[in-house]
Amino acid sequence: MVKDTYPDSTERGKGILLAVHEEMLGGWFRNTRGLISSEIFSDFIEMAQYLLSEGYKDPAAVISGSVLEEHLRQLCQKNKIEIEQDFKGKKVFKKADQMNADLAKANVYNMLDQKQITTWLDLRNKAAHGKYSEYTEDQVGLMIQGVINFMARGPI
Repeated sequence: MVKDTYPDSTERGKGILLAVHEEMLGGWFRNTRGLISSEIFSDFIEMAQYLLSEGYKDPAAVISGSVLEEHLRQLCQKNKIEIEQDFKGKKVFKKADQMNADLAKANVYNMLDQKQITTWLDLRNKAAHGKYSEYTEDQVGLMIQGVINFMARGPI
C-alpha cells in the first residue's frame, strides 16, 4: 500500500515544481520584489509627507530624494543597465544623475522625465547639504507628488 502512494506523491511533487518553475519564468520573483519595494517606498514617502505637513521640509526632501534614487537604481537593474562603475580601480555605485541619464538614453523614460528627475535630485542635494533657503516647502511638496507619480508610471 505504501508503494502506491510514492508514484502519486512524486507526480504531485513534480507538478508543484513545474508550477513554481513557470511562475519564476513568468516574472513572479521580479513582481514580488517590486511589490515589496513599493511597500517600503510607500512607507518612506508617507514619512516624507508627514514631515512636510509638520513643517520639516528639509528631511522630507532628503527622504523623498533617497526614495527616488533607489527607484532609479532598481529601474536600472530591471532594464539591465549597470548600476556600478569603475573608479580608481574599484567598483562604486553610479551617482543618481548618471543612472538618470542612462535610463533616459535607454528610452526607459523620456527627456521630460529625465529633466524633472534632475530637478528633484538637485533639490534633494540642496537639502542634504544645508542649502535650506534655496528651495521652498511648496517645491518639496511638488517633488514628493512628482516622485509618487513617476514611480507609478515606471514600476519596478
